[in-house]
Amino acid sequence: MDSFFSRLESRARQIGSLLCVGLDPHPEDLAAPTAGAARDFCLRLIEATADLAVAFKPNVAFFEALGPEGMFVLKEVIAAASQGAPVILDAKRGDIASTGEAYARAAFEALGADAITANPYLGYDALAPFLEDPAHGVFVLCKTSNPGSADLQDLRTWGEKGPLLVYEQVALLAQAWNRKDNLGLVAGATHLEALRRIRELAPGLWILAPGVGAQGSDLKLALEAGLRQDGLGLLVTVSRGIARSENPRQTAENLREEIERERQAFLSLPVRKTAHERTYQARIEEHPQLAALADELLAFGCVKFASPDQPFILKSGLQSPVYLDLRQLVAHPDLLLRVARAYLPILEGLRFDRLAALPYAALPIGTAISLLGGWPLIYPRKEVKAYGTKAEIEGAFAPGERAVVIDDLTTTGGSKFEAIARLSRAGLQVSEVVVLIDRQSGAAESLAQAGLRLLPVFTLTQLLDYWEAKGSVTASQLAAVRAFLRQSANDRP
Repeated sequence: MDSFFSRLESRARQIGSLLCVGLDPHPEDLAAPTAGAARDFCLRLIEATADLAVAFKPNVAFFEALGPEGMFVLKEVIAAASQGAPVILDAKRGDIASTGEAYARAAFEALGADAITANPYLGYDALAPFLEDPAHGVFVLCKTSNPGSADLQDLRTWGEKGPLLVYEQVALLAQAWNRKDNLGLVAGATHLEALRRIRELAPGLWILAPGVGAQGSDLKLALEAGLRQDGLGLLVTVSRGIARSENPRQTAENLREEIERERQAFLSLPVRKTAHERTYQARIEEHPQLAALADELLAFGCVKFASPDQPFILKSGLQSPVYLDLRQLVAHPDLLLRVARAYLPILEGLRFDRLAALPYAALPIGTAISLLGGWPLIYPRKEVKAYGTKAEIEGAFAPGERAVVIDDLTTTGGSKFEAIARLSRAGLQVSEVVVLIDRQSGAAESLAQAGLRLLPVFTLTQLLDYWEAKGSVTASQLAAVRAFLRQSANDRP
C-alpha cells in the first residue's frame, strides 16, 4: 500500500498545488448556528476548491461545538472532501495506550480521515497508534503559529546534539520516528526563522504550515524557508483567507498560482542555496534573530567607535575608527550563547570532524558552539608547552581528520595562518574559517589565495547598513568606518 506522503506528493505533482484549504466553520461565518449550516458552509468550499486543493483540513473543534449532530456533519464533510484530496483532521490528539488507540480509530475508521495533527508532548508511544498504518499520516506539532508558542517550544533542552530548543528537538525526533513515510511536522509560517531551522533539521519531511492569510505571514518568505530542495514538502494551509473572501474559488486559484510561481522561481535557481547563503545575501532585518544579535553586540560594548583624533590600533597595525571587542562576550553568558547559535547554520552545511577554536577570544565561543552542536573541540596553543606533553594542539584528534577553524573575527587574515600551519603540521585538513564578523580588510582574499574559504556570520558592511537603518550609529561614525573600508580595499594589491 502506498504511504500517506507518497499519495500526497503524487497529488501535488498532478494538480500543481501545495495549497491546503482549511474547513473551519466559525459561528460568525454560518447562516445559522446549526450543524446543517456548518455542513453547507464546508461543502460549498469543497466544491469551489476541489481541483485546486492538494488537501483539505477540517478543524474538529468547530464540529464538536455543535454537539452530536456536528460530528455526523464532520463525517459527511470528510467523505465529500476525500473524493479527490487527502483529508487532514486538525485535532491535535495525543495520549497513551488504549486512549491513543481509540483516538486513532475515531479519526481513521469512524470519521474516515487520511491524516491527523498530533501533540508529541507525551512522547513516541502517544503517536505510535496513529503511525501504525503507513496509509494514514500524522503531522506532529513542532513550532505552532501562535505568539505564545515561545513559552514552551523555545525553551532549551538537551538532546544527542547538545542543547536544543524544544521545537528543534521535536524536528530531530520526527526524523527518527518517520519509519513508514507517514510522519510530518506542523510549523507556523508566522515564525520564519524557526521554519527555516526546522527545514534544515528535517530536510525530507513534509511540513504543514499555517499562518499565511489571516495570520499575516508572507507567502514568498514562507516558501523560501520551508520548501524542500525538490520544491515540495510544504503544505500552505489557508482557512479564513479563502472562506471569508468574496469569491473563494478565485482567491484559492490566485493563491495556488502564486505558490506555483514562487515554487518555480525557487527551483530555477542554478545552485540550491544553503540557509547561511540565503541569510548572508539578505538584509539583517529580514532575520529577527540576527537583527537582535546585531543590536546586542552594539549595546553590550562589543563594537566601539573611536573619536576622530584617537583611532584604535589593531593587531595588524592598522589604525581603525571602529574596534570589535568580542572578549566582552564572556561577561554576558546569554549573549555568548546567541553568538554561538549564529554559527550553527554555517557549520551544519560543512563536512568536518572537529572544531578548532583559536586562542583566546574564540575559545569561549568555540566551547559554546561545541556544546550546542555536539562537535568535539580542539585548539592550537599560542605558546607550545615546554613541559608535560609539549603539545602544540590541545584535545583529541587523529591525523587526516578535517577541522574547521573558529574565530571571533578577521581583519587581514594574517593571524589565522600560524594557527592553521600548526593544525596542518599535526596532519589535520583545514578548508574553512568561520567567524562572527569579517572586518573586510583583505582576509577573505588572503585566505582564498591559500585555498581557504572565509565564512562570516556578518560582514562589517552588513552591520553598518543595519545600524544606519535603525539610527543606532551617528552619520559621522558611519562615514569614518566606510572611508576606512574603502581605503583598505584600495591599499590591497
